[in-house]
Amino acid sequence: MFVELGARLIQADAIAHQLMQPGQAVYEEVVRHFGRGILNSDKSIDRARLAEAAFKTSEENPKSRIQELNRIVHPAVVRKQDEWMEELGHRDPQAIAIVEAALILEAGAAQHFDRLIVVTCRPEQRIERWAQSKKVSLDAARREVTRRMAAQLPDENKTKAANYVIDNSGSLEATRKQVNEIYAALKHAVDTACSG
Repeated sequence: MFVELGARLIQADAIAHQLMQPGQAVYEEVVRHFGRGILNSDKSIDRARLAEAAFKTSEENPKSRIQELNRIVHPAVVRKQDEWMEELGHRDPQAIAIVEAALILEAGAAQHFDRLIVVTCRPEQRIERWAQSKKVSLDAARREVTRRMAAQLPDENKTKAANYVIDNSGSLEATRKQVNEIYAALKHAVDTACSG
């Protein structure tokens, strides 16, 4: 919705995916830490196997290894985001650049941004939406969403840190109205900064 209004967008997950391609330094480090068992036959990283290895706990290892994975990936992703924002700022000083990322606060990257927008919805909606988008059962979606949310700060912490909060629990029209209002505020802030 922000892109439809003119914002430029980059997705942290897409950056991470690129950095985990064979030949990349992040790829080499991830394979070194998590082993060759996470690789497909073509040597690419099987993201499902990597997630399983990172989130898996056992009696011998009661803590997941997600923090270990994040320490490898997050700094490289944040550097790429910074490079993209800087390049975009040089080309178009009035651009509204949006980085879509689930773990901005967890990665300690909040200070890299002028504003934070947090999008929330009801917990059950997360599960239903995951099931629908990934075409899995509600039980499988519940397990995966629960596992992923355990690695994130609670919504209350995120909304307290946010400049703007979008409640995505209602209709598409209600979400679009919130996006339009926030975009107008961001545009005003950019226009004011550039004219001052």
